Amino acid sequence: MSILIKNARVITASEDYRADLYIEGETVHSIGKDLSVNADQVIDATGKIVFPGGIDPHVHLQMPFMGTWSSDSYETGTLAALHGGTTTVIDFVLQTQGKSLRHALDAWRGRSDGNCYGDYSFHIAVTDFNADTRKEIVQMIKEEGITSFKTFMAYKGALMIDDGQMVDLMQEVKRHGGLVTVHATNGDMIDKLIAKHRAEGKLSPLYHYFSQPEVTEAEASARFADMAHYTGVSAYIVHLTCQGALDAVRRATLRNQRVLVETCIQYLLLDASLYEQNPDGAKWVMSPPLRQKKDQEALWAGINQGLVQVVGTDHCPFNWEQKMMGKDDFSKIPNGHPAIEHRMELLWSEGVHTGRISPNKYVELTSANAAQIFGMYPKKGCIAPGSDADLVIFDPNEQHALSAKTHHMNVDYSAYEGWKVQGKCKTVILRGRVAIDNGKVGVEKGYGAFVGR
Repeated sequence: MSILIKNARVITASEDYRADLYIEGETVHSIGKDLSVNADQVIDATGKIVFPGGIDPHVHLQMPFMGTWSSDSYETGTLAALHGGTTTVIDFVLQTQGKSLRHALDAWRGRSDGNCYGDYSFHIAVTDFNADTRKEIVQMIKEEGITSFKTFMAYKGALMIDDGQMVDLMQEVKRHGGLVTVHATNGDMIDKLIAKHRAEGKLSPLYHYFSQPEVTEAEASARFADMAHYTGVSAYIVHLTCQGALDAVRRATLRNQRVLVETCIQYLLLDASLYEQNPDGAKWVMSPPLRQKKDQEALWAGINQGLVQVVGTDHCPFNWEQKMMGKDDFSKIPNGHPAIEHRMELLWSEGVHTGRISPNKYVELTSANAAQIFGMYPKKGCIAPGSDADLVIFDPNEQHALSAKTHHMNVDYSAYEGWKVQGKCKTVILRGRVAIDNGKVGVEKGYGAFVGR
């Protein structure tokens, strides 16, 4: 199949121009004014914007957690992502302590392969770094095309590694040219505060927030940056939420260190006052928790200062019945938040439309930077001849409201119920096929391909 998109305003991380786009097979063939070609399908994009398909580098689909599973499968989650303009996701393979990375990868690929509508890749979360794990790092990079390794500084007994393991892992990953990412919160402090609040009978969702104060994230972010500086590894902090943690990154720049930062759409738009609602506050129980208004201001500023490179989602949905596992104890509420479908539209509406960020910065945050950081560029994250034809045709003038009644994520509430959004993803093209067109699905389950990096 071939597609000709006519009269588009094309926006990339560095450019903003008007042109036609000709797609042949899975890739962009040519770009120019008034292209004269015969195509199987012609799309008139007059009045609309075309930008690269979104890359969400932080999702958890069909993930076992706290005695249950995140409610979006690879099928429902990647389809919801496509509806919202995200054409590629990167999920996390979680090593089981005592078992190999290969064991974990096989389990995740058993759930993902053949079931995705959109393209996907993996990070590997290393929860047990030992002599055997060390040997697997190079295999994952060279043989599997998985170049990023996540670590946890919290969740002791399940996911957390100590600082000695962290340094050893960093040195091994650096040796083979990979990247270490981190959930940077001080698990020991958090566990102590959870126990204290439970002992005092303070069990509502608000105490999830009080159990993870800003200092727990700021301290861990600084410690991670120090270890990365010592080892020289490429380093990336996931879901950074607050001014204290961002200031730790800012201080690292004073010694000429680069620490890459991802925040998530919820931390830019929502704040901790939502936890005062009981039991509804459970909808926003995630780790790290939502923060204060001043932290939102710091993150928006950090984006424009170049300290924050990526906006992801940490999409990890649980249905209300699952959330109610913790109705009598905040520490039993499954941590997670549904956002995979809304990230692109919310960030345009609240970022570009309001004047907080430029259209080019928007493309950086939603696709281009993630593609470059995680080794997908220029296959993904740009619009150029030879690149994958992953494109969003976007109407910046269409207003609509978000609701659980109309979203495609497999979760029975919306964290953004009734939220009015300016701009809508109208047509989404994935590797040269119209995947979504005005809400209609044009690809089948299994079209989504694994992206080796």
